Parts: sequence; C-alpha cells; structure tokens
Amino acid sequence: MRNTFSWISEYPKEAWPFLAASLMNSMGSAFMWPMVTLYVHNVLDRSYGDAGFALLCQSIAMMLGQFAVSALYQRLGIKVLLIGGMALAGVSQMGIAFTDEWGMFLVLLIISGFFNGLAMPAIQAYVGFRWKDMGSRMFNFIYVGNNIGMAVGTALAGLTAMAFSFSVNFGLAGASSILFALYLIYTVKNMDTQVDGTLQVGTKKGSLERGSLNQKALLLNYKLYVFMSLGSLLIWFSNSVWNTGIAPYLNESGNGLAAYSFLWTVNGIIIFVGQPLLSWLKRISLHNLPAQMTASAICYGVGYVIMIASHSYSALILGMIIATFGEMLIAPAVPAFITAKSGIYAPFYLGIVGAIGASGRIFGPYALGTLYDLGGLDKVLLVTLAGAVASALCFAIHSRLQREPKESLPVTAHSS
Repeated sequence: MRNTFSWISEYPKEAWPFLAASLMNSMGSAFMWPMVTLYVHNVLDRSYGDAGFALLCQSIAMMLGQFAVSALYQRLGIKVLLIGGMALAGVSQMGIAFTDEWGMFLVLLIISGFFNGLAMPAIQAYVGFRWKDMGSRMFNFIYVGNNIGMAVGTALAGLTAMAFSFSVNFGLAGASSILFALYLIYTVKNMDTQVDGTLQVGTKKGSLERGSLNQKALLLNYKLYVFMSLGSLLIWFSNSVWNTGIAPYLNESGNGLAAYSFLWTVNGIIIFVGQPLLSWLKRISLHNLPAQMTASAICYGVGYVIMIASHSYSALILGMIIATFGEMLIAPAVPAFITAKSGIYAPFYLGIVGAIGASGRIFGPYALGTLYDLGGLDKVLLVTLAGAVASALCFAIHSRLQREPKESLPVTAHSS
C-alpha cells in the first residue's frame, strides 16, 4: 500500500480550488446544524420536541428539494440550480441570524433545507461532468474534503456560539453558502464551454444540450436506479438509527458525552488516514462501483455484528472503524455510478436516488426512540444489522442487473 498522503497527488491542480471552496462551505454548514436544537430550546424558549420537529421539517424539505431537481433541471439547467440553490440557501440561513420568532425561524429553516436539497444533486452532476475521467476518485476527493470541513466546523461551532452568539453561527453558515455560490459563478463561467458534448455551462443559459425529457420512460428504466436507491435507503436508515441509538446507551452506561464525541473523532480520522487501504481494496478486489456498494453494506453489517457481540467501548470503537469503511465506500460510489451511466440525465437520477436515500435518514431517528424503549441497544443493533443485510441484497441485485444487456435511455429530438 502507498503511504497515507501519496493519494493526494493523483488529483489535477484545477480540482483543488473547488475542493477548498467545498470544504469551506461544509465547514460553514457545520456552524449551523449542531446548534439548531440548542437555539430552539435556549433562545426561542421552545421544547426539545419542537427542535426535533424543526429538524424533521428541514430534512423533509431537503428531500423534496432533491426530488424537485428531477423535474426542474431540464427547464432551468445545471448552472441555475447549482448557483441559485446555494445562494438562496445562504440568504435564508443569514435570515435566521436576524430572527428570534419561532414561526419565522421554522419557515427560514425549511427554505434553507429545500434549496440545499436543490443544490446537492446539481453539485454532484457538475462534478461528474466536469471531471468525468476521474470517476469515483473525484467524488471521493470531495467527500474527504467535506468531512474535514465538517469536523473543523463542528469543533468550532460551540466555541463560536459561546464566545459570541448563535446568530453569528447562522450568519457564518449563510455567508459560506453565498461565497460558495459566488465562487461557482466564476468557475462555471470560466470552465470549458462544453464538457463531453452534454453540459453547456459557458452559455448564457448554462443549460444542457438535451432532448425532450420523457420522465415516465426514465423512471421505467428501473435497472439503473431502483435497487441502488433501496440499498441506499436501508444503509442510511440503519446508520441513522445507530448514530442516534448509541448516545443514550453511552449516557446510561456512564461513559458520557466525551466518549460519544470520541467515536466521531475516530470516524473523521479513519475517513482521512484510511484512504490508502481503501485504494488498495479497490485495486485488488472492488474493481467496479456496484461491487463497492455491496461491500459497503457488508462493512456496515460486520461492524454491527461486532457491536452486538460485545457492548464494551472498545468493541464499539472497532465496530465504528469497520462501519466507517462502509461509509467511505458508499458515499462516492452512488453519485459516480449515476453520472457515469446516465449521461445528460444524471441530474434526474441523482435527484431521485438522493431523495430516496435521504428518506432513510429522516425516519431513522424516530424509529430509534421506539426501538430503544422496547429493548435497549440490543434491539437497535439487531434492526441496523437487518437493514445492512437487506441493503447488501439490494446492491447485489443491482450489481447483477448491470451485467445484463444495457437498455438505451429515452431521448427524443430537441426542438427549438
């Protein structure tokens, strides 16, 4: 295996400014989301239940935003969705910094969630078109950078809120989104006029050269996305149940907040230093993206088995390490597969798959409460293991379908 940092040299110089901007945006976002619950309770004087409701509404809005991309990308183009989504999300986040009224806060939070959801598939499509030859490596590059930004931002968020105010946190989050949008205006304007004959980002409209979109026909092309979407849903459902379920267990067992925080510190460290091992695994056995998705679910399942076998803190850390490799495999593989296989229709499928996967994250925390009350951590981990096994089956079916003769995506002539 190569040394820990040698993989960095593989990426083109022009990718680094985009990574830096994306990292700063992720760091800015991390100034906001960890603080929402405390802001609702401590500043707006609402219950923790209201805070949970606000986060649920934001998550649903984000999911709807991703669905909306599938309907809007052909009319508006990637450029409008990409830059407009980020800019309007930033404006709504900055608006939160200037309100202390519950109703307005909730409205602005929902708006920011929707426009963030709108921008996410557009960013993935842009990366896939712009660095098509890099494939999953570019998505992995950005995934690692975003996680570094999230880790730094989360660490600083509490300090900023204590030293200044929650409003400063929300203002910084909004400013980072707006600055990212401004950077994208410059980048999209100055990149090649046409990428792979499909993405027109140098034109005034910044649109796709496209045929008339037959959405029904695209949806019926189930082999491309259905089982991958279900596998993603199950993975993220299990992951969110585990993420929220481990906190009350550690609290009840006397380990406390520091032990919980350390688990996520381990997660962040492994995402970075584990890259050489991940590259080695891809070279020797995981040669294609569907195989990487299946291996992701297996990693999660093995991690959960270790935690079921022993609830000791060391077992939880070991399980977290193995599950983190599952996360490292799935996060870049899904958008890389879609952008590679669906061509100009990538934004449509990115929106659909992203929204279906996000629904797992939405309902996981709510399932957790009932599961933990019924049987503690054992019940939680059994459900997460079942989700990982079902996810592996879905990804295996998806992989099998990709070996069958390819069906042409529906394209009809564009008329102007």
